[in-house]
Amino acid sequence: MLVPVGITLFVVIQIFNFTEGVLGKHLPFYFPGIGLIALLLLIYIVGWISSHWLLKKIISFGEYLLGKIPVVKFIYNSVKQFSTAIFESNSMFQNVVLVPFHQSMALGFLMSDVPQVIKDKLGDDYVCVFVPWSLNITSGTNLFVKKSEVVPVEIKSETALQYMLTAGSSMRKNE
Repeated sequence: MLVPVGITLFVVIQIFNFTEGVLGKHLPFYFPGIGLIALLLLIYIVGWISSHWLLKKIISFGEYLLGKIPVVKFIYNSVKQFSTAIFESNSMFQNVVLVPFHQSMALGFLMSDVPQVIKDKLGDDYVCVFVPWSLNITSGTNLFVKKSEVVPVEIKSETALQYMLTAGSSMRKNE
């Protein structure tokens, strides 16, 4: 319990020290806490400005430009699709399941429908399951599994993600 708290405090302190150091060098005045105030103010201003149509147009144009750069386009679109799927999807990571994987069972999440081009090859009796890798849930494996081999697990998706992220060392009781 002490390690996560310590790491969190360390990261937060480093961010504030960096912000205070940068502002202390470039502003004609300095007082303790200016980094925190500047960071909170920046977050508020960006949120406020992003709700206006002009900034939306600028962001859209920036995305258009990023979409024209060959390698950057691939990276940006992949990250954007992944973050949209995680933060804006109501169905992703909702259904926790067990599926066969290398002569054992893997914990994963039932995903959206199988694309038609894959259905044409496998048939209609398959589903897509995302199996995140332990310690790095941003990576994982998509498996196409027969519906009959999928075992639903009655736990919250947050509990399953925590279990995967900690490489199986943590699972809340009674969930």
